[in-house]
Amino acid sequence: MVGRDWRYRPSSDLSQLGQQLVYSAPRSCAGMEPVEEFRTGLNSVFALSLGANTPGHVSPQMEAIPSDSRSPLVRKIVVGILFSRRFILSYQLVLLGLLMIFTIRHWASRFRVQSRRKQVSARTQVWSRESPAEDQRGGYSSSSSTVVGGLPSPKASVIDGDSERIPLLPHGTHRRPGWQMVFKVRAFLVYQPSPIPWVNRTLPSNGATLAVIAFLGLQAFYLFYRLPLSIPMLFVFADRTSLLFVANLPLLYLFAAKNQPVKLLTGFSYESLNILHRRLGEVMCLLAFLHSVGMFGVWYTILRPTGFSLARFSLSKIILLGIGAFVAYELLYLTSLGSFRQRWYELFLAMHVFLQVVALVLVWFHHHNSRPYVGTALAIFFVDRLLYRMALKVQTSRAWLEVCKDDGTVIVHTKIILVQNRRLLAYCAGVGITKGWKPTEHCFLTVPALSRKHIVQAHPFTIASKAPHDDHTVANLQFIIRAKDGFSSDLLKYAKGHSSVNVRIDGPYGSQNAFQLLQQCDISAVIAGGSGIAVALPLVWALCTLNRHIDVEGRGKKGSPSRIVLIWVIHSKSHTAWVGSSSLETLRDNGVEVILPPPTDENGHPDIQSMLSSWLTICDDTLFDGQAKAGIVCSGPDGMTRVVRNTCSSLLDHGRNVDVEVEKFGW
Repeated sequence: MVGRDWRYRPSSDLSQLGQQLVYSAPRSCAGMEPVEEFRTGLNSVFALSLGANTPGHVSPQMEAIPSDSRSPLVRKIVVGILFSRRFILSYQLVLLGLLMIFTIRHWASRFRVQSRRKQVSARTQVWSRESPAEDQRGGYSSSSSTVVGGLPSPKASVIDGDSERIPLLPHGTHRRPGWQMVFKVRAFLVYQPSPIPWVNRTLPSNGATLAVIAFLGLQAFYLFYRLPLSIPMLFVFADRTSLLFVANLPLLYLFAAKNQPVKLLTGFSYESLNILHRRLGEVMCLLAFLHSVGMFGVWYTILRPTGFSLARFSLSKIILLGIGAFVAYELLYLTSLGSFRQRWYELFLAMHVFLQVVALVLVWFHHHNSRPYVGTALAIFFVDRLLYRMALKVQTSRAWLEVCKDDGTVIVHTKIILVQNRRLLAYCAGVGITKGWKPTEHCFLTVPALSRKHIVQAHPFTIASKAPHDDHTVANLQFIIRAKDGFSSDLLKYAKGHSSVNVRIDGPYGSQNAFQLLQQCDISAVIAGGSGIAVALPLVWALCTLNRHIDVEGRGKKGSPSRIVLIWVIHSKSHTAWVGSSSLETLRDNGVEVILPPPTDENGHPDIQSMLSSWLTICDDTLFDGQAKAGIVCSGPDGMTRVVRNTCSSLLDHGRNVDVEVEKFGW
């Protein structure tokens, strides 16, 4: 059989490799070595990979080669590339399917919340009429701010230990018939393992870990499915990694965007998706690395023997752009590490925005097949940053500054004129602080008066004031800002010499998962550590407003435990000035159990585990005969949130129906 020889002619630009292989003298294919046969198909392979505008499109050069003259190895590579182009399209369909599942789950949960609220109200009215006359709590008093009576007193230094493994509940706690296995599974998902030794890496709950593993498994499936792992097929491997990389670009930026439709559809706001954003970023950095290694492997195994030097390969336009994009994304990852963020937060913010734009532009010019994905990612980025965060959701207001007694905390508060807008578009867009806010939401603050560098910086802080009602026209917006370094330190210095300042407010942002959880529970516990009171206080106020009619009849009876408890762990007595003693007293008057253990600078860490489990057991057994649904929300340092999670895990393991939500950015 007589075929044609395809010989390589060097050129300065690798993107023209498909045109660099031209016809030469005919020769017999039967006597060609495997490597030589592979070189004869370079025109087909590079033209297909570098010149195809759409998945599955075969270049004219490829079609020009008679099928009987193609090397079997070349045919395998071409088939592999074409399959990857078609296969990667299903990735977007899988993501849409997952989005639909979570959307249905979220809105079904919303309807269940409404139904559950009616059940809770009915059950509590029965409790109010039948509440016992004797004090069965034996320990808590709604007018007291500390743990008293027969319940465990605060103990030092248990937050970081393994005390969550000790038995919590009294003997005789019954299990719900037929639900033991369900509660066991829930207990396992809620449990949070100890930090990784030596590196002190905080781990998420088992449920979050399994979700991340499933997501990473999806990435691995699309990377390795029907992918031949051999040196001759290295080009197909490099091509697959690039396809999966660009297919993930819109998802990466969607997870990071503060304003995106995922929250409306699924209830997951950007801080809930932050863990997936970080893990996906790490996967994409790995894909970029594997793509680079694969392409240099192609040079070493295929191009180098033809005389194409490493310098000429590296300086080719398409390779230079790829190297630039790879470096930008690797720098983006390194500057996003927790150690870097904590030490140079302002630098992290600036580089994160700058490197994102640079990397996307380089990928855009690196390969035209990436442009639909890059264009989508850029659209998400610019709509979020420019349209929303610099225009629609920004409000400039005059704020008053107050330095607290501890000389390390600044209270920033301002008046917001509320605008009533009940249009569907405004609801879906969630535009601006002038539309009000919900409990646990936060805003990004910019204070240009501090210095020039702060003009373009925005820092997130939780809203510490009560959420306004629908009929309010003016609302008080307040933030509790503890000075550490950078922006907060500069603000503290400024506040010591000024009583007011203009602030730019971007927000509100955040999910309502914690509030929705407590809405459908019979009893609620909100636990705050330090400045976590900014999350806890508005949440408890909202519960009081929602359930005001529930506690009225039973509030005056000594034997009726409170259905809502607020536990606030503070480091110093002076920290109570952050919210004022009058606010705590008002909560007690509304039937809330307010517990302030002794400050940690005097007595060490309190025994949150015993405190929480004892209150829940007494309240559940006294009011609901052990059948209550309890909701626990915690906002505080990592050690405290881990103890709360694992206490709830143990309660579930003993048959208590408990749900827990931790309000924390990332993990």
